[in-house]
Amino acid sequence: MGTAPPSSRVVSWVPWMRYWIPMPELLHFGYYFKSLDRKFTQALLVGLIAEETSSRLAEQEEDPEKFREGLVKFESRFNFPEAEKLITFYSCCCWKGRVPRQGWLYLSINHLCFYSFFLGKELKLVIPWVEVQKLERASNVLMADVIMVYTHGKEREFSMFLDINEVFRIMEQLADVTVRRLLDNEVFELDQNLQQPTQITKRDLEARSQKEFFRAMFKLPRIERLHDVVDCSLWTPFSRCHTPGRMYTSDSYLCFASKEDGVCNVILPLKEVVSVEKMEDTSLLPNPIIISIRQQMAFQFIELKDRESLVNGLLQRLQQMNTSTVCPRNRDLVFGKEGFSNMNILVNQDVEDGNEKEKLPTNAEALMTSFHHTGTGNLDTGMTREQIKERLWMDHFAEYGRTVCMFRTEKIRKLVAMGIPESLRGELWLIFSDAVTDLATHPGYYSKLVDESMGKSCVVTEEIERDLHRSLPEHPAFQNETGIAALRRVLTAYAHRNPKIGYCQSMNILTSVLLLYAKEEEAFWLLVAVCERMLPDYFNHRVLGAQVDQSIFEELIHERLPELAEHITDLSTLASISLSWFLTLFISIMPLQSSVNVVDCFFFDGIKVIFQIGLAVLDATAVELCSSKDDGQALMILSRFLEHVRNEESPLPQTGNVHSLLNNEQELYPVTDIADLIRDSYEKFGNSSVEQIEHLRCKHRIRVLQSHEETTKQNVLRVVAPDVSFLHEDLEDLFDMFKREHFISRYWEGISSLVERHDPRRPYAEHYKIDSRQFTALFKLCSPWPWGSHTEVLAERMFRLLDENQDHLIEFKSFAWCLDIIYHGEMNEKIKLLYRLHIPPALTENDHNCQSPLKGPLLSTTRPLKLTKPNSGEKDYQKQLKQMLRDLAREKDKSTEKELPKMTQKEFIQFCKTLYSLFHEDPEENDLYQAIATVTTLLLQIGEVGQRSSSISSGSASDEFVDSENGACSSDQDCVFSETTSTPTQPLPETDWVVSLEHILASLLTEQSLVNFFEKPWELKPKLESAKMNPYSLKTNGISQQSPILS
Repeated sequence: MGTAPPSSRVVSWVPWMRYWIPMPELLHFGYYFKSLDRKFTQALLVGLIAEETSSRLAEQEEDPEKFREGLVKFESRFNFPEAEKLITFYSCCCWKGRVPRQGWLYLSINHLCFYSFFLGKELKLVIPWVEVQKLERASNVLMADVIMVYTHGKEREFSMFLDINEVFRIMEQLADVTVRRLLDNEVFELDQNLQQPTQITKRDLEARSQKEFFRAMFKLPRIERLHDVVDCSLWTPFSRCHTPGRMYTSDSYLCFASKEDGVCNVILPLKEVVSVEKMEDTSLLPNPIIISIRQQMAFQFIELKDRESLVNGLLQRLQQMNTSTVCPRNRDLVFGKEGFSNMNILVNQDVEDGNEKEKLPTNAEALMTSFHHTGTGNLDTGMTREQIKERLWMDHFAEYGRTVCMFRTEKIRKLVAMGIPESLRGELWLIFSDAVTDLATHPGYYSKLVDESMGKSCVVTEEIERDLHRSLPEHPAFQNETGIAALRRVLTAYAHRNPKIGYCQSMNILTSVLLLYAKEEEAFWLLVAVCERMLPDYFNHRVLGAQVDQSIFEELIHERLPELAEHITDLSTLASISLSWFLTLFISIMPLQSSVNVVDCFFFDGIKVIFQIGLAVLDATAVELCSSKDDGQALMILSRFLEHVRNEESPLPQTGNVHSLLNNEQELYPVTDIADLIRDSYEKFGNSSVEQIEHLRCKHRIRVLQSHEETTKQNVLRVVAPDVSFLHEDLEDLFDMFKREHFISRYWEGISSLVERHDPRRPYAEHYKIDSRQFTALFKLCSPWPWGSHTEVLAERMFRLLDENQDHLIEFKSFAWCLDIIYHGEMNEKIKLLYRLHIPPALTENDHNCQSPLKGPLLSTTRPLKLTKPNSGEKDYQKQLKQMLRDLAREKDKSTEKELPKMTQKEFIQFCKTLYSLFHEDPEENDLYQAIATVTTLLLQIGEVGQRSSSISSGSASDEFVDSENGACSSDQDCVFSETTSTPTQPLPETDWVVSLEHILASLLTEQSLVNFFEKPWELKPKLESAKMNPYSLKTNGISQQSPILS
C-alpha cells in the first residue's frame, strides 16, 4: 500500500486503528486486502496520514495541544482559506484611544489578526503584513511598553504581553519575510525551508533570524546552512586562557565568536581542517575537542554540550567535502552558466559560433606593482613608516596567525585602523573577506568566465564600456590600456556570472581600487564578496540595500548627534548625500590615499565602518552644517571637508579628487588626517554590533519597500488620472483594492504560470496585474449596474476585451478605464462599450450558445410582437430614426476612429439579454422594459430591411426602410414582442442580418427612459466603503457581517 515511516511512528498509530476499526475487522484484516472492501482500509489509512499531516505544525510547537486549540479558533473566527497557516498566537490588549480591549493576537503567514469578545461586542481586526509600513516599540499614556503597528493612515497599539520581546521579534521577522517575498522579488531569495509559505513555523523564523546573523557576523555566502550553535570556550594562546563564546557550524565553516564583542573571532573553513578529535574529559578541561588545520595550528574547545553529535556532524561534513570533487558552494558560483542569455538582453555576438576564441590574458600582478608612483616630498619618511607598519604586522602574524584562520582580536582592529601597508593590503583584503577561500576552491573559474563573456555585445557591456574611463581617471593605471582592459574583463565576467546584478554604477570605481592592490582573479573574487556578502542588495535595479542603510544612517544621526538633528529638522537631505558614501565606500569622495584606509576597515569590520565614519564626518562638520542655509551649502561643506581628509603616511602622491566640489579658498581649509578620523569614529560611534545593524536593517527594509510601493502607487495614479474622471481619493482607494486582489491571489494560490510575480523593473502601470477570475471578483464588487446572473458572463467578456495582448492578465489602467466609462461616460460611450462586449474578441463561440438568464424567450425574429401605442399622435419613430442615422453618419465621416464591425443576429440577441438584465429591480423597470421592447423591434426591422436589400439590390437601406414599414405595420401598432397569428416568412441566411453601432445608438435615443437610465450618475465611494469593511468577503465565503473585519 505504500512506504512507512520509522517503526516507532507506525507503532504509535496502533491505538488509533484500534479505536476506529472494530476488533472483528482487525481480526480479519487480511480479508480486506483480498476483497473489494480493501478500499475501506485504504481510506482509513489515508485519513490517518491526513490527520498526521495536519498535526505536523502543532507538534513543532512547545505546547502542541494549546496550539491545536488556538488553530481551531483562528480558523473558525476568521474563516481564511486552508492555505493561511497560523504561526503563533498571544493573549494581549488592543487599544482604542485609552480603552484597552482584551483578546487574542494571531500571527499567520500573511496577516496579523486580532479577535476580541468583550461585553457582548465582537471585534475582528485583520492587517495584511504587506500593508504594514512600520513596526516599533513605544509607550502610551498608560503603558510603558507597547507594540505599534503602522499602516497607511492608521496605527494600532498592542500591549500586555507575557513576553513582549518574543512577540515583537516574531512580528518583525514575519513582516520582513512576507514584505520581501511579495515586494522584493528582484533580489530576495527565500531559504529552502521558507520556500513554501504554508510550511513556515515559528521555529523556522527563529532559525532564519539566527542564520542571517551568523552569515552577517562572519561575512559568509548566503547558501551556508547553519547546523549547530553551541556555547563553549576557546583556548587563546595570546591571552593564555580560555575565552568564553559560541561556536557556529555550517556546511563549509566552523566559526567562533567571543561573548564580549571584539575580543576574539575565528573562522575555520572546513577545507583547511585536517582532523577533529575528542580529548579526555577532565575537571579542568570538560568535554574538550581539538581541531587541527593545515597551517600547523590547533584550536582547543572545551565545555561543549552534546559533544558526540557535534563531532560526528563535523566528521561527516569533512568526509563529504573530501570525497566530493565539486565544492557544494559551486551551485552558487556557477549560476551564471548561461550568462548574458539569462538577462534577455543579448544583442549580437562579435565572434561567430564555431570559431574558437583565444584565451584572453589576465593580469598576474596587482596594477600598483606596475604603476606605483610614490610621492616626492616625503619619500624616505613614507617608506620608513611603511616598513614600521610591515614589521608590526609580521609580529602580529607570528602570534595570531596569517591565514583566514587567524585569531581576530581588538589588536588587529587597531592595526587596520592605522592603515594596512601597501605590500600587504591585497593579501589581507582577501583574508578578511574570505575571498581567498573562493579563490582556492575554484581554480580556473574566472578564466572560464572571461572566455565565455568577452566578445559579446549587450546592454550591460555597453554600460561597462561607457564607465571604464570614468574609473579613477586621475590614477596612471587607468590612463593605460592595461588597467582599462583588466577592469573590463572583471566587470564583464561578474555580469556574466551574476545576471541578476549584471552591472551597476559605482561597481567600476570599487573594482578599479581592488585591481590596484590585488591580482585580476583576486580582484574578481573580492568583488564577489562585496556584492554578494558584505553589501547585500546594494547593486541592483533599485540599490535597495543602500537605501535601507541610508534610512538606518538617518536614525543613527537622531540617536548619536541629537544637536545636529535639532538644528536640521529634515535629515533626509544628509542621508541622500551619503548615498555615494555607501555605494563607493568613500572612494569617490575622499582622495584615494585616504579612502583605501576606509576600505581596509570595511573589509575587516563590514558595513558598520561606513556608518561610524559617516557619523564622524557629520560630527566634525556639525557647527558648519547647523549654520548652513540650504542643501547646496551643506553639500559644499561636506565635500570640502572630505576632500581635505589626507593620509600623510601614504607613500602615494597626494592627489585631489575630480568628483569633489572645490573652491578657490581651499588652501586655508584645515586638513584632517584619515587615521584621526577613523580613530574618532571607533571611539565615539564604534559600539554598534552586527546584531544591532541586522535588526535595524530588518526594521528599515520594511519602510523602504513600502516607500517604493507608495512611489509606484503615485506614479500609477499620475498616469491613469488624466484618462478617467474619478476623484483622486476614489481612484486611490480603487488602486488599493486592485492591489489587494493581486496579493490575495499570491497569499493563497501561489504563483501560477499565468499570474506573474511583482516585478519592480516593469513600467509603473504594469507592476500589478490580475487574471480573469480576480477581475470577475472586482467587477462584481464595483459595477453599479445590476447584471444579475449575467454578471460573470459579462465580466469574462470585459476581461477579454481589455486583454489586448492576450497574456491573460490586465493592469490597473485598463480596469480603471472600463469602470470610468460605466460611472462617468456619456451615453454613447456606455453603449459603445456594451456593443464591444457582444462582438469578437469579447464574444466567443462558446458565448453564442450560453443559456439565457431570462425565464422566458425575449426575442424572435420570426414572430413579431405588438404593442398598442398610447397616443397615435406621437412622432413617427421611423422618421426620427432615419434623421438620427443621417446625423450619425455625418459624424462618423468626420471621425478618424476605426469603425467597429457590425453585429450579427446571434450577437444582437446576446446584446438584448444584457440590456434586459440591466433593468432588473430598477425603480422604472416597467417603463424600461416597454422602451427596450420598442427599440428592439425597430432594430429587428432595420436588420431585416438590410437583409432583404442585400439580396435584391445595393440600394440605400435607409430609403427602403420607410416603405417597408408602411406596408408591414399599421398606423397604430408597432411590431414589438407579442405573438401574432400570421405565418412567419422564411428568414434569409443569418450572416446577412446585421446592425451597426449607429443603428443601436440612434434607436436607444428615441426612448427618453433609456436615455435617463444610461445618463444616471453613479457614486463609486459606497462600493469602495463596502469593500473596505470586509476586503476578504469574496475569498472567505461568509464571514459574519455582524462583526466586520477591519484592516
